[in-house]
Amino acid sequence: MTSHTPDPVQAAPAGAGMNRGWLPALGCALAGAALFQFFGNANHGYIDTSSLFYWWGYQWWNPGSETEHGWLILALSGWLLARNLRARGEGRGASGDSGDSRAEAPASGLRCPASLWPAAAAMAGGLALHAVGFAVQQARISIVALLCFSWGVLALGGGRPWRRASAFPLAFMVFAIPLNVLDSVGFWLRMGVSRASAGLAHAAGIGVLQNGTQLLAPDGRYQYDVAAACSGVNSLMALAALSLLVGYLTFRPWWLRGFVLLLCVPLAYLGNLARISSIIFAAQAGGQQWGDAAHTVMGYGVFVIVLGGVLAVVGLLRRFIRPGWLVDNEVSEGRDERPARPSGDAVMLSTGKEGRAARPYLLALMLAVVLLASGEMAALAKLGGQPLMGGAGVRLASGGRDPVELPAFLGTEWIGRAAEVSAVEREILPPDTGFSRKSYVAFADPSRQVFLSLVLSGRDRTSIHRPELCLVGQGWTIENASLHHFAAPGLTRENAFPATVLHVRREVMTTGGRVIVPQLVAYWFVSSDAVVASHWQRFAHDAWNRLRHLRADRWAYVLMQTDASDGDTAALARMQAVLDRTLPVFQPPLAGAR
Repeated sequence: MTSHTPDPVQAAPAGAGMNRGWLPALGCALAGAALFQFFGNANHGYIDTSSLFYWWGYQWWNPGSETEHGWLILALSGWLLARNLRARGEGRGASGDSGDSRAEAPASGLRCPASLWPAAAAMAGGLALHAVGFAVQQARISIVALLCFSWGVLALGGGRPWRRASAFPLAFMVFAIPLNVLDSVGFWLRMGVSRASAGLAHAAGIGVLQNGTQLLAPDGRYQYDVAAACSGVNSLMALAALSLLVGYLTFRPWWLRGFVLLLCVPLAYLGNLARISSIIFAAQAGGQQWGDAAHTVMGYGVFVIVLGGVLAVVGLLRRFIRPGWLVDNEVSEGRDERPARPSGDAVMLSTGKEGRAARPYLLALMLAVVLLASGEMAALAKLGGQPLMGGAGVRLASGGRDPVELPAFLGTEWIGRAAEVSAVEREILPPDTGFSRKSYVAFADPSRQVFLSLVLSGRDRTSIHRPELCLVGQGWTIENASLHHFAAPGLTRENAFPATVLHVRREVMTTGGRVIVPQLVAYWFVSSDAVVASHWQRFAHDAWNRLRHLRADRWAYVLMQTDASDGDTAALARMQAVLDRTLPVFQPPLAGAR
């Protein structure tokens, strides 16, 4: 008779270690949920909530966020997690895994301490990353932290099977994060689509006129503006997510999946080019009404072109790549009938002294996470309630909230007229946002006017934002952008402060018909120690000060606008003439201007 020592994995009663693994994970999950619910969002400008869950979910409901596909991403992520777990339960590796049967032991016991490190590192990293996101008032960073923390909880509760099965579904949720950074990319895509569509129309003998992002018929029968929705940016995130999903479900190598993901970029451009071109051809044949119909139909056509192109390329690749690179290949993902052996980092300890010895590590990890989350909540509460501890970018009026009042007269050449802050601005922006603005009119020629506006942020960084968003909302079309250096007292021309200059236009109705009004808009941002010309420079500088020095400056957003009918040179000269008299009043000289 031969004796047989039972395998510690197989000898474990079903679910013997399940409670031991998932109960500590539940404790960690509750601590993390409290943190992200009550101290998840430090940015209360547009969405007044401390809950990161509400902030993120609101983006999926709000049409202005253009992230309504978030619900689809959430549903697909849940389906992917269930699919991967089911595949592992059947002895098959999840997509992209090596199929190593040693790692497929059921999550029915306690693991040795080495297997707890991935979960511990993910949860600790998530807590640290959220502290960074809270400090710089960037909820998107905190969302990434939430996903990392969630993966750590699942890895702790379910062990290696859950750790590997949940990695891609949670990473897939990144596509449900609103990314306004794509607005800048969208401008250049709009210009590219406009030029290419006009070129195709000219090649077909249609004399369409292009003015920036506007396309119109010479006889005025139709006109269209290639808005942000027609650049491909608004649909790019959803299309990229679906493209990656196709690659994930089809191929094993990461580089093949990445290739399928990148396919959506040129295809989205081609799809929107086809959309705009079809609108021009339809309008040329049947007028504005036909063009509007083509606009509606081709809105769905873009998705057909992109997804159809992705599926066609994937189908072609399937015919030529190695069979082992395909997810559904039975040779590469078939059931491995060899007996399961525990791997070095996933030994299941479900019985006897080994199980009792591992239990304290689970409880210690849970206690550490709870204490870390509790300590972070206390620290974030203190951080959120402390004074700004920074300076204002411009000189202040007596009340301390608003910038100093701009002068009413600039010598004998300009007179400043009051420019009131609209009720919409007061309602949307935080109540501690400061304003000071005037419209300057030249005595010699009243048609020469320069609008000067100062917006000073309060505690919330959303008090100021990129002017491109406001200009488009006010009906202006941005044609291009450039960098310009304005001269300032105490600074040589080589060291003059930078500003972004936008060339914009808008159509107005007159008795003689439609007239295009071109204007120049210049803007820059000022803190207590820097002058920067772009939103992203401001964000980087502000984030560094908040993290490194625990200091939040009251940034000022300075904007100037003037008519450009007489050319850019004359328009910039008017702006400089007004700045020569007003800049010493509101903007202190900065040795660190850059």
